[in-house]
Amino acid sequence: MKLSRQFTVFGIAIFCVVVFSLYLMLDHIDHSKNPNGERIQNGQLGILQDKIDHLERLLAENNEIIANIRDSVINLRETVKDGKMFPEGNMSQGNVELLPPAPALLPIHSEDCQFAAQTYSKAADGVQMLDVYDLLSFDNPDGGVWKQGFDISYQDNEWDNEPLQVFVVPHSHNDPGWLKTFDDYYRDQTQHILNNMVVKLHEDSRRKMIWSEISYFSKWWDSIDEQKRDAVRRLIESGQLEVATGGWVMPDEASSHYFALIDQLVEGHQWLEINLGVKPKTGWAVDPFGHTPTHAYLLRQAGLSNMLIQRVHYSVKKHFASQKTLEFFWRQNWDQDSSSDILCHMMPFYSYDVPHTCGPDPKICCQFDFKRLPGGRISCPWRIPPQAITDNNIQERVQTLLDQYRKKSKLFRTNVLLAPLGDDFRYAEAVEWDQQFENYQKLFDYMNSHPELHVQAQFGTISDYFEALRKSTGMDPVGMNVGQLALPVLSGDFFTYADRDDHYWSGYFTSRPFYKRLDRVLESHLRAAEVLYSLTLANIQKYGQPSDYPAVDNYKLLTEARRNLGLFQHHDAITGTGKDWVVVDYGTRLFHSILNVKRVIVSSAHWLVLKDKPAYYHDPSNPFLQMVSAAESVAKKCFIKMLNFFAVPRLLVVYNPTEQARTSMVTVYVTTPKVRVLNALGHVVRAQVSAVWNDASHAATDLSFVAQAAPLGLSVYQLMEGMEPRTEAAKYMFLQDGGQISVSKLEHFPQFYQQDAAPVHIENPHLKLSISTTAALWNISCLQKMRLKEDDAEFLVKVEFVWYGTTSNKDKSGAYLFLPDKEATIYSPSQPPVVRVTKGLLFSEVTTTFTQITHTLRLYNIHGVEGQSVELCNTVDIRGEINHEIAMRITSDLNSKDRFFTDLNGYQVQPRKTMAKLPLQANFYPMTSMVYLQDSSARLSLLTAQSLGAASLKSGQLEVIMDRRLNQDDNRGLGQGVLDNKITANSFRLLLEKRSSAEEETAPNSYPSILSHMSYMYLNHPLISMAVSQRSVSLLSQEEGGGPSEQAALILHRKGFDCGFSNRNTGLLCSTTRGKIRLEKLLTDLKVKSITPVSLSLMHTHNSDADPQEISLKPMEIRTYRLQLS
Repeated sequence: MKLSRQFTVFGIAIFCVVVFSLYLMLDHIDHSKNPNGERIQNGQLGILQDKIDHLERLLAENNEIIANIRDSVINLRETVKDGKMFPEGNMSQGNVELLPPAPALLPIHSEDCQFAAQTYSKAADGVQMLDVYDLLSFDNPDGGVWKQGFDISYQDNEWDNEPLQVFVVPHSHNDPGWLKTFDDYYRDQTQHILNNMVVKLHEDSRRKMIWSEISYFSKWWDSIDEQKRDAVRRLIESGQLEVATGGWVMPDEASSHYFALIDQLVEGHQWLEINLGVKPKTGWAVDPFGHTPTHAYLLRQAGLSNMLIQRVHYSVKKHFASQKTLEFFWRQNWDQDSSSDILCHMMPFYSYDVPHTCGPDPKICCQFDFKRLPGGRISCPWRIPPQAITDNNIQERVQTLLDQYRKKSKLFRTNVLLAPLGDDFRYAEAVEWDQQFENYQKLFDYMNSHPELHVQAQFGTISDYFEALRKSTGMDPVGMNVGQLALPVLSGDFFTYADRDDHYWSGYFTSRPFYKRLDRVLESHLRAAEVLYSLTLANIQKYGQPSDYPAVDNYKLLTEARRNLGLFQHHDAITGTGKDWVVVDYGTRLFHSILNVKRVIVSSAHWLVLKDKPAYYHDPSNPFLQMVSAAESVAKKCFIKMLNFFAVPRLLVVYNPTEQARTSMVTVYVTTPKVRVLNALGHVVRAQVSAVWNDASHAATDLSFVAQAAPLGLSVYQLMEGMEPRTEAAKYMFLQDGGQISVSKLEHFPQFYQQDAAPVHIENPHLKLSISTTAALWNISCLQKMRLKEDDAEFLVKVEFVWYGTTSNKDKSGAYLFLPDKEATIYSPSQPPVVRVTKGLLFSEVTTTFTQITHTLRLYNIHGVEGQSVELCNTVDIRGEINHEIAMRITSDLNSKDRFFTDLNGYQVQPRKTMAKLPLQANFYPMTSMVYLQDSSARLSLLTAQSLGAASLKSGQLEVIMDRRLNQDDNRGLGQGVLDNKITANSFRLLLEKRSSAEEETAPNSYPSILSHMSYMYLNHPLISMAVSQRSVSLLSQEEGGGPSEQAALILHRKGFDCGFSNRNTGLLCSTTRGKIRLEKLLTDLKVKSITPVSLSLMHTHNSDADPQEISLKPMEIRTYRLQLS
């Protein structure tokens, strides 16, 4: 099957992940009932009705943008040629916006508030992980041969009525990068494992094998001939080879965002469906360092029925083993019924290698790892080698192994036993296949021919095991009914992982933060590119014109980007736990894919923004649009060059990648501070010019203005050179060492002064911040107080920085482990920092430059989402440090006690409890999108643009580790410290919200507010600005060639939110819709030819009698549809 088939069966569109947050779909605003019980007066109702009518008219117009922006680039070019840019007199006539004013109160339907408000009810036989943590003492007594467990005994006659059924599951764990790069591992090991697999499984039909990483499998598939491919298909059909999970990688479960988790799952499952027709049934995760219920939910939604996990805290494993709860139905914290349940098996012992999988005694199990036979390259550390099985020793060997199997089975509720047989990169040589399979087959033959042993043993796949387990308990083969022998229902997560002693794996939550940030940048750009690409394809169909739009090239770029993003979700990639050169390899892939998806964004936006479609032409060497957001430009210093006063204005196309109409700041570099900004109607837009500080030559100026764009829409702005009263220069003040300093060469920008030692204030319509300049210089505390203007409430919110060292014990912190020497010490720089205060029309900020950190607090002077939170940016450089980790600490006067909340994978929020019985490092948890704390009156949230480790070690306090530099290995196999630090910018939003209704204090779930969800989206998915290049239009010849199919995948997520917070002044032009969405409203300008509900990764098609045009989702639900647009 040739590769081209991949382009035509589904095409990119099928992977296009458009996560519409349904609760904010633009809809008729339902103002009949307000949850806060505030009655809107009749007079206001009339005004509101007018606004709604106006809104709907404008929305209809604005959605037209996708195909036919009214004041499109071409029109503007023509008017310029005619010499009449805009109607005279319109130049500075007021600030007319494209979007109508937002209602003061965001309309929220009362039904939408019931979900978060419902009281939690635990299943009768339920296990809640928060309770387990309360219960455990986390002591670590010596358990005998099973060091972290206990002695296991049994009676010989226990299996007389029902024999023990043993499934030995051969597996080879192939890391797509760790000590070698992905390509080097493939060349040296993986290709040989897969080649040998085909030969060796065919030698004996009783042999079995499982495989999970499709990144490797697809690379190998591309290199083998059709004959070998047919052999693989036969092995799969006969059940000898099973693909478990079937994702692109076995992803990390702490630092990965659910967008990227879905991406790598879809990529793997679609590859399997197209090339092998395979639909995985069982998840297999033996190596991720802790486990998240988010992954369990995604697997269930993808149509998998079972899953296996391994790396769980040793105290939890021991407790579950003693209670026989190692097998359970994993249910989401927020799920009130059993719709999210998936059957899960937790491996009981230390590792997934052979010494720790046959039973509790590794010294004995190691003797049954026949790769370690004398004369080989690896041996048993317990110094008792395996023996080849012969007629002379078989009886004794069977008794020894069976004793381990029986002991292990005593930890479970059934007589079906799982014994994995494998390790990292196993079965690479033909001799190992022979050693393992021939010796085990002899053991099985002996066991099975001696009925007095009451055992039935065989090779199996992981699904063979689960099938037998379900049968033995009277369970449905794939469903989740509990069966005769009830298994418990468990809710919660398995962080933070410890494998021994006080060795908590909380270091990797932050390790290599530069790359964790790069991951999010690619994720955001990829999402934007996939939406634009899909809309462009549908649009090209609509106009029916042949086009030289590079559909096939863009498809290839998107596929490669999805695969590079998927690869980086691997549990040694995003975790920051690979060798230096491997990290560079991942980083290079991410960076190239960011550049490539920008090409897709630019070429797609070019088509969509043109009114005169036949004028479209594609010239990759000189693209019509160029990405120009200031953040992107820092490295390349690409300015929008201004022309002479009456020359052609520069045009700026702004794309909104989010699903709500949006008002946000856009910043671009310009070469002159004398700039006028006009919107597509020709009205002047207020703007702010600021100095660019990281450029010694001062050749550039930042131009910021507030742009408006429809949902997933494009807006056009014009930039002209010239004096403009509505473009204001920022003013500056500089402080150092408690006094003010003046800066020369600050042409164009006024300086201002105030009384020394007085606090600096910056404010906007929503917030007022107090920054104590003396403290900022001596105790290194930046922010001091936050005042909410809505009700004038003032809160203590103090930001400072702290250092952690590493312990003096033999085992020290490294890439995986966080082993601090003591509580953190306050960061005090060697010289007093310079403080720069900026005050401007559109934003004000305070930047403090320390030796290792540049810390900026910014307030946007915008009504709505952007203005409700404080933007924090810390640029960290600890390259000169030795065994130091730097953290940001936020101290408030909220009485949060020992409770705080971190998210899991950006999908859901997990309550946490700081426990005195645990060491400091155990109280750190992964923060993928947010961490918050609260009391009865308020909530303080820190939203993040990158995954990091977070804690709340004292009441009212949050702490986030921003970077770590460690000089030694932590003995987990990496063989190096973390010394490849880069200058890393960490971005956050700090959001303070008053509570109007209290949350149940002990509930195992919690939800962000709508404002918090939106602030997170704005932080992680900024507006994308593109400048129109200055060139003449010429037409190129058409290219022939197969492209992607007409189908797209639409992935929808209805978020859960807490209504107990203010819904005033959000600036949002929408209302909640009770989870209902009408497609013709969503895709105004496009026709839906067909829509089919499918499983998350498009493997299974669901039958549905519902109206295909109206979709309805439950809170928290993620659902996929196969969509055909025209």
